[in-house]
Amino acid sequence: MTSATIPSNAAPLPSTPSLGRRLGNVVRLHLANPTTILVVPLSVLAVVFVVMMAIAGMILINAGDTTTVEKVSTGFQYSGAGFYIFVYMMVVAIQAMNATFNYALGLGVTRRDYYLGSAVTFVLLSLAFTVFFAVMGAIEDATNGWGVGVRMFTSIYYGDSVATRFVVVLCAFLFFFFAGTVFAAVFVRWKGMGLTLLFLVLALLGVGAAFLVTITRSWDAVWGWVNTTGYLGLALWSLVVTVIMGVAGWALLRRATPRG
Repeated sequence: MTSATIPSNAAPLPSTPSLGRRLGNVVRLHLANPTTILVVPLSVLAVVFVVMMAIAGMILINAGDTTTVEKVSTGFQYSGAGFYIFVYMMVVAIQAMNATFNYALGLGVTRRDYYLGSAVTFVLLSLAFTVFFAVMGAIEDATNGWGVGVRMFTSIYYGDSVATRFVVVLCAFLFFFFAGTVFAAVFVRWKGMGLTLLFLVLALLGVGAAFLVTITRSWDAVWGWVNTTGYLGLALWSLVVTVIMGVAGWALLRRATPRG
């Protein structure tokens, strides 16, 4: 009996791509349509910004000498005009995962690599939008609210310092992105019925929590804790929920079946 030999000129066996390359492929898949992820949210944000500038300008013109830029700025610091973009990022996560899950698995991507790649995408987007907010906030500070007292990127809810605003905004983006992964995983696995039941459960939990706080007369304690914790503390606490949602999203998606 003779042993078989492999020809020296035989083609090498294909090697398995590295984890970084596999995750990078998923990231590129999510970023293939920049309109939904970048163009739409920035366009809406620009429209909101123009509207706020117009409102501030009209206030200054009509009020005359009785109102100064500083007074307008004091009022606008309570504006939550930029909040929409956080909720929109949750929608982005839902749309992105629903649109690419079946396609990615059809290309041979494992559920693990797909979820990790999606998580990397959402973290990178969170960092990118946070840097954008930080730059716009620095300009807003330097120009005293763009010259008319507008406070869109330096709202009081983001904190006082540049560092605090960066952390709060980053935590907010991460929170809503990973909330989107949970909703997306539920939709991919159980479609509309699953989402409906999830919303009902969340509504019942919210009403139940409010009822419990009310009958125990604990609202003063709750608001006292919120005031003591501050915006930065609340943002850091939200990371705990974000991690839980990240784990929950994977637990739901790992057994999801691609559907037409």
